Amino acid sequence: MTTEKMKAVSRGERYIPIDERTGNESIVYFTRDLSPEGIARIYERVKGNITGKTAVKLHTGEPHGPNIIPAAWVKIFLEKELPDATIVETNTYYEGDRYTTEQHRKTLEINGWTFAPVDIMDEEGTVMLPVEGGTHFTEMSVGSHMLNYDSMLALTHFKGHVMGGFGGSNKNLGIGCADGRIGKKMIHASETNAWGIDKDELMEKIAESTKATIDHFGKHITYVNVLRNISVSCDCEGVEAEPVVTPNIGIVASTDILAVDQASVDLVMSLSPEDRKAMYERMSTRHGFRQLSYMKKLGMGNDKYFLIDIDNNDAVISTKEAVKDVVPFQG
Repeated sequence: MTTEKMKAVSRGERYIPIDERTGNESIVYFTRDLSPEGIARIYERVKGNITGKTAVKLHTGEPHGPNIIPAAWVKIFLEKELPDATIVETNTYYEGDRYTTEQHRKTLEINGWTFAPVDIMDEEGTVMLPVEGGTHFTEMSVGSHMLNYDSMLALTHFKGHVMGGFGGSNKNLGIGCADGRIGKKMIHASETNAWGIDKDELMEKIAESTKATIDHFGKHITYVNVLRNISVSCDCEGVEAEPVVTPNIGIVASTDILAVDQASVDLVMSLSPEDRKAMYERMSTRHGFRQLSYMKKLGMGNDKYFLIDIDNNDAVISTKEAVKDVVPFQG
């Protein structure tokens, strides 16, 4: 790799192609079935270590948010697979309709999250979890209720993000489990600006926050990314989100958080130049690819993987083949 390419990798603005990746390969499952049944079918492949009291971390959205995983889908999925699970969230760092617990619960009702218990994990305070091997943190503040759970499913709507470039499982956990007052401030703020830090530093802090959560759960955590209604905007923008111009792709799942987010990015990058244009611009200009390279640096998983196509008799597709052949939308 040239010096200039190395600098770009460190800045997080450059997508790292497959032939430049090194290390072991993880397993990622893939289906084109965007439905509650599709979620259930792919979850079956990665649920082996989900035991005991289970938290389902997803983005429940701002009021009337158009792009979130539909509550009706989650209801069907939970009834089939996790009838005793609890949906978990935390309050926001920004002021708005999820800033306080009272506001948050009103928003949950508006968006239809009334069919299962929803635990706002920082409602009764916070707890510090260790961050092993971090550059920025030695510990991260999360909602205290996280300690009440034995296992966690990150059920993530994969989309863009105005600051993070993209929001996959890493962002869902790194921002979504950090509490609204302390943890999220630790991630976003500098000494002089409540939102002002270097782009790469933000990506790295998100990953370190995520590492605190996944290390806490150990093997008892798994990841499902739903690539549907992929706006360049996060679900935190609600009805103000940019229009969806990226085609729907499908669902990926893994027990490796880096692999599941890398596969999601790769599948977007495998679209035709026109179809991937908006998301690529959002990811590259925000240095979102640093999420992936920094997770690898922290030992959070593998950026190489075999994609198991569960729609086609579990056909095994290598990383390079995955971004070339698996999606029907590329030009």
